[in-house]
Amino acid sequence: MTNDDLRPLLLAVDDTPENLALIVELLRADYRLRVATNGVDALRLAAGPVRPDLILLDVMMPGLSGFEVCERLQADPATAGIPVIFLTALSSVEDERHGLQVGAVDYVTKPISPPILEARVKSHLRLKASADYLRDKAVFLESEVSRRTRELSTIQDVTIQVMASLAETRDNETGHHIRRTQHYVRVLAESLVAHPRFSAALTPEAIDLLFKSAPLHDIGKVGIPDHILLKPGRLDASEWEIMKTHAAVGREAIEHAEQALGIRVDFLRYAKEIAYGHHEKWDGTGYPQGLAGDAIPVSARLMALADVYDALISKRVYKNAMPHAVAAGLIVEGRGSHFDPDVVDAFLLRQVEFERIAAAYKDD
Repeated sequence: MTNDDLRPLLLAVDDTPENLALIVELLRADYRLRVATNGVDALRLAAGPVRPDLILLDVMMPGLSGFEVCERLQADPATAGIPVIFLTALSSVEDERHGLQVGAVDYVTKPISPPILEARVKSHLRLKASADYLRDKAVFLESEVSRRTRELSTIQDVTIQVMASLAETRDNETGHHIRRTQHYVRVLAESLVAHPRFSAALTPEAIDLLFKSAPLHDIGKVGIPDHILLKPGRLDASEWEIMKTHAAVGREAIEHAEQALGIRVDFLRYAKEIAYGHHEKWDGTGYPQGLAGDAIPVSARLMALADVYDALISKRVYKNAMPHAVAAGLIVEGRGSHFDPDVVDAFLLRQVEFERIAAAYKDD
């Protein structure tokens, strides 16, 4: 590429060959030039594969007037950013006002004054270069922010999965429980977005955060002794009391992580709600706080059903896996006692999807 190729490209549009010759003679030392003698050709060249950096446009031309050409240039996203300078014999204030209104950046009257034309062209090319730089920089920054956001989200997802897997590997019976419950929660949340009791809480952003944080619901199990967590049978009363502490242990672990970060993180708020509250029951007989009804966070109510359903359909040392129909029946029995009635209704509407999720993430 030669230095000449790097010079700005101008498009001069005038139906008078003498005027075009004069423009070319004045500007060819510093710029590359293309010419058109009518509006149709001007629009074609302006939208071509090599677009001009600036257009010098006559107003009075046969066919399309310069004003009409400028309006069409402005209406096309491909050419709207090309600055237009009118070069015209129309010298009234009203003509100049109209030219600027249709999108021109400047209005120069004929006969052409070489110093004025050269100065105006140079000034508007500098302005365009600055605007292009700022636009390109904005696009780059937006792309960089998007890239960093995706990177951060990926790091969060990986961190969550590692933490959740740590708890899962200590409980050798859970298999793909974490993945299944994560999807169950999303299905329930999406079913309730239009419900007046849930619409404010279950925004699209909130549902994404719920899905992201759901795998941490049993993170507190890392604090339960092996002889209890891995006991091949039912727990006695004292062991059960220790097992129930995993809800508080989980919340405290997430709080410690949040304190280490030094900032509040939205998805960790949901993670704490779920870890601490998913064993609460609608009638107040759950643990650890004995919350009832709407005092239980929405996120915890969704996980409560997801967690119990998955436990029912999964094989354990002390029980066989239940068929979906039996598990669904027990969920219905818990409507209004164990579970929020509306969450149970959402489950019944989407239970086919629960079955699909269970099949897709079936334990080995």
